[in-house]
Amino acid sequence: MEYEARSARQLWVEDEKARRRLPDPVRTAAVRAVMITSVTLIQAMVAFFCAVTSSWLAFPMLLSSVASTVVATWSVLDVWVTRQVWRQRNGVVSEPSSAVRASRRERRRAEKVARAAAIRRADGPTLSEAA
Repeated sequence: MEYEARSARQLWVEDEKARRRLPDPVRTAAVRAVMITSVTLIQAMVAFFCAVTSSWLAFPMLLSSVASTVVATWSVLDVWVTRQVWRQRNGVVSEPSSAVRASRRERRRAEKVARAAAIRRADGPTLSEAA
């Protein structure tokens, strides 16, 4: 009976997440950084074990681990830079809200009325006002 109840449920249920998916370029850079970092950690472990066993491979592995550490640092910085560039190009949608739009509209009307009044004063009295 329990088996039947379990099989009636869906196999895959999508959960709503609070965070949105990373943009493609940022996700690609992040995956690349994780792969490079994991290879660097493996190289460091191999270098350590070679040094413990006094193997001739310890020094070349140490040098490659240092080089890989530099590359891994660069790749993590690449994720950060790619994320910032994507945000600057695509991240911010600059649209004023309806409240801001309404107050701006009122301000423009008031300025227009004030300009029209100033022009009338500068031109002098009109024919209808003079008569």
